Amino acid sequence: MKTNIVTQENFAQAERFGGTVLLDFWAGWCGPCRAMAPVVDELAQARPDVFVGKVDVDAESELARQFNILSIPTFVVLRDGKEVARTAGMRPRAALEALL
Repeated sequence: MKTNIVTQENFAQAERFGGTVLLDFWAGWCGPCRAMAPVVDELAQARPDVFVGKVDVDAESELARQFNILSIPTFVVLRDGKEVARTAGMRPRAALEALL
């Protein structure tokens, strides 16, 4: 599966996925966020059972507020629409997989 761009307008699509959702809250000016991008993309390709979405906190400040994002990158895992895990900062792929 590919990485999906998540906006306020299409967020309901992620919520309706019905399984596990990984949201990557990031910004283009954030070096660690840019460094994590290939890791997130690899994870999306390796795990077609997971909806992987990227949320640009500058463009989607309302979603960032909704999820109380205080630092980036922040990774939030939803299962059946409910938050079940969260981590912030650069993480190896194995650490993100462990959250799932």
